[in-house]
Amino acid sequence: MGRARSKSDLPTKICPVCQRPFTWRKKWQDCWDEVKYCSERCRRRRSEAET
Repeated sequence: MGRARSKSDLPTKICPVCQRPFTWRKKWQDCWDEVKYCSERCRRRRSEAET
């Protein structure tokens, strides 16, 4: 097994609701391409951001 990646090497995205960057998490390793929101709170507030 290889060395662990440093946090600065992890991919990031911008949350469309709060406009903040968020970083890849291990729990998202199988679905990173589908992840759009940084948190459950932002996912619930997505309708406010779309209007």
